[in-house]
Amino acid sequence: MRFVDKPLLWDVFCQVVDNFGDIGVCWRLARQLVVEHGFQTRLWVSDLEAFRRIESDVDSRLDVQSIAGVEIHRWDDDFPTVVPGNFVVEAFACYLPEVFIEAMARQPKPPVWINLDYLSAEDWVTGYHTLPSPHPKLPLTKYFFFPGFTAETGGLLRERELAPERQAFLASQEQQGAFWQMLHQTPPAPGALLVSLFAYENPGLPPLLKIWATGEKPICCLTPVTRTLPAIEGFAGRSLSEGEAVRSENLEIRLIPFLSQPGYDHLLWLCDLNFVRGEDSFIRAQWAAKPFIWHIYPQEDEAHRTKLAAFLKHYADELPSTARQALNTFHGAWNDPARAGEIAASWAMLRDALPKLREHAGRWEKKLLKQHDLCSSLVHFCKSKL
Repeated sequence: MRFVDKPLLWDVFCQVVDNFGDIGVCWRLARQLVVEHGFQTRLWVSDLEAFRRIESDVDSRLDVQSIAGVEIHRWDDDFPTVVPGNFVVEAFACYLPEVFIEAMARQPKPPVWINLDYLSAEDWVTGYHTLPSPHPKLPLTKYFFFPGFTAETGGLLRERELAPERQAFLASQEQQGAFWQMLHQTPPAPGALLVSLFAYENPGLPPLLKIWATGEKPICCLTPVTRTLPAIEGFAGRSLSEGEAVRSENLEIRLIPFLSQPGYDHLLWLCDLNFVRGEDSFIRAQWAAKPFIWHIYPQEDEAHRTKLAAFLKHYADELPSTARQALNTFHGAWNDPARAGEIAASWAMLRDALPKLREHAGRWEKKLLKQHDLCSSLVHFCKSKL
């Protein structure tokens, strides 16, 4: 009789803080562990309602459910008694339930425990990547694992077929037509600048919408109903809901449904300029190979400014000086409430730099493709610790 080894099990813990960035990253990682690496995977999520916004098959009433081969569990204060998996990932420094940590310590062979940290381009990250951190009381060791933009980090989340899928989509009028039909929208008029907008509350948005409306080039802005809605309603002068559109001079704003992750990728691929926020959409904008503006998650200690500057230094290093200045200036105004008055002037610079930024985005994506993807790097590291 032949015995088949039981597939190795991963436990991925997601404490939802930024609504969609945290769960977005964890959901992509969990699916990739199953689909591309053949692991059993349990995803523990603290906010199933937020999860449901990016994955419509999620039933927020259920404590346990299975989607795309991933076993999804509600994570609340009443944590169940379970046997931990072979690998445990606490995403973004969330705190694992004490009962689960104690169960990890009781295993004959303790799990490989990973703190999957936030993405950063700061120099110090490479020195901390994969460093061990022994538990002060229990026979457990946690390893820091950092996503990043260099070979000395864990890389970025990227599915194996992502680039070919993007190329096929952009070459197919049929696929693009199906996307517009799914949105219940028609493509914008020829010659319009197509923009996606996904951001936090931002005092720079009202002046940006005004300058878009009065500009010479037609702009079609696609945006879901999120935290920017009050500013858009203020611009329109009326209440708005999903499916409605606002037209003012040369600007058209379309309020679209909140998209699934594949649908959001399609949106990013189609647009000429993408405004993104947090971490998950920020990464996907880079795989779209299109110009983008990042609204980084604001932190009370202003640490996000250092993080933004580190990324822009890395990303814009090979840009011509004029385009680099335009990109840095607009990012500075977009991410600093005190500089909202600079949006109009900085937009003019950014608009003129878009052709160079488009070329650069393609080169940047090709550079990133030379790295190992984050999931593969994580699997390789964890297997080496068994």
